[in-house]
Amino acid sequence: MPIPFNMRYFIVLGVILWNTLSVNAQNQGKVYEAKTLESSILKKERHYSIYLPQGYDTSDRTYPVLYLLHPAGPRNTVPDHRSWLYYGELKHYLDNAIANGDIVPMIVVTPDANYGSKRISYFNDPEGDFDFEDFFFKEFIPHIEQNYRCRKDRDSKAIAGASLGGAAVIQYAVHQPEEFSVACALSGAVRKYDSQFLKGKYPNVSEKILMDWYKPYDVISFFENQPKDAEQNIKWYISCGDDDHLSPNNVMLHTVLKAKGVEHEFRIQNGAHDWAYWRGILPDFMTFISDSFRK
Repeated sequence: MPIPFNMRYFIVLGVILWNTLSVNAQNQGKVYEAKTLESSILKKERHYSIYLPQGYDTSDRTYPVLYLLHPAGPRNTVPDHRSWLYYGELKHYLDNAIANGDIVPMIVVTPDANYGSKRISYFNDPEGDFDFEDFFFKEFIPHIEQNYRCRKDRDSKAIAGASLGGAAVIQYAVHQPEEFSVACALSGAVRKYDSQFLKGKYPNVSEKILMDWYKPYDVISFFENQPKDAEQNIKWYISCGDDDHLSPNNVMLHTVLKAKGVEHEFRIQNGAHDWAYWRGILPDFMTFISDSFRK
């Protein structure tokens, strides 16, 4: 008995759909949103998210790694280790870009920089109760390298981040220049010493202590004090929206880098200090990172 045309149509359609879903599933990486490690430095459990590219579970291959830092906002968002996944639509982008060959397969990991409900900080805080920078370099990176198949050489490691995370990108790359080959600061919250701003964040810390503490985090002054054309081995990428309240700070940093002969990519594009802007530039800075990994 011949199969009716309508039934044949649906059978063919079902086969096509099944094949499409199978191909899409094969091209998808895995995300773990709530991984943890115990920190003796911070004296508490810390969360992080991690993206493992397609093929990670079925091979012994090692991968380059991107440490992607979350912002401290904006309003009406929950800024933590899941921000890039939820608001940045990171997995969707990575799956497609890797499958299409636009970027190399890589591991992407985001630590949670929240100090309970007190604040978000990537610094070693002046009150001495949340030394996140020490945690990041002494515990977090070693944990990732010990538990995942990351390449450990400097040329296979990058750091990127938005807002407060963008400022930390530059600070970390300056403090540990041997750690990363690429640094991408997006809408970075870079600023010179600002007494009113910092006293608002740390009201119980004296002005003198704050001034001394902030010196290593003042990256604009750091570059101002560098000799012109000093040797640089970090690939810098700096981007900010034209409607972002931090755009003057980022232009200032760009001007200083330009004057000192520090090679860098600089973007001022249409946008504000929000996830719409960071989602929009995701392909650009990820391509910048991937091109560096390819070399």
